Amino acid sequence: MGAKKRPFYRVIVTEKSGKRDGRFVEILGYYNPIARSGQTELHLKRDRVDYWLKSGAQPTDTVRDLLNRKAEA
Repeated sequence: MGAKKRPFYRVIVTEKSGKRDGRFVEILGYYNPIARSGQTELHLKRDRVDYWLKSGAQPTDTVRDLLNRKAEA
């Protein structure tokens, strides 16, 4: 998502066998790396993230770093 030189990412749950840009199961939040003051950089539905992790979902390395960042804040 986003535009040229304006990145914006969704944190989603997807099936392992799905295509890279294919269907997803659920949107868990978003990450805006160039958030300005007053805007949220990282927004996650923490209860849904915990549910999927307990169900066996494995986050990518990048999402794992974002989750650790959110836990520290």
